[in-house]
Amino acid sequence: MEHKRADRVADLILKALAEVLLRRVNDPRLADITLTAVDVSPDLRQAKVFYSLLGDEEKKAAATVGLESARGFVKRELGKRLHLRRIPEITFYFDASLEHGSHIDRLLTELKEPGLE
Repeated sequence: MEHKRADRVADLILKALAEVLLRRVNDPRLADITLTAVDVSPDLRQAKVFYSLLGDEEKKAAATVGLESARGFVKRELGKRLHLRRIPEITFYFDASLEHGSHIDRLLTELKEPGLE
């Protein structure tokens, strides 16, 4: 039962966080990030937010700094939007799966020969 609640809370946090980052945070470093998943601990005290970003290392580092600086504001906004007794502590993690998928797609495109289709 606890995991089902944690999954529902994770979905709510993902939706609310995406809206907050899109509409309320005016940081240009966060303009191109994509939220990929939220993992909430069973006791609802910790939330791991996974994000992805296509770009160079400098852009990724800037996005990480921007997310860390916006963490307090984001948590307050989530508190206003979500009706939970306690808003989980948010930790941001870079998710390289989108970048990895893009790399695999490029490799497959390079392997495909024009005459084999």
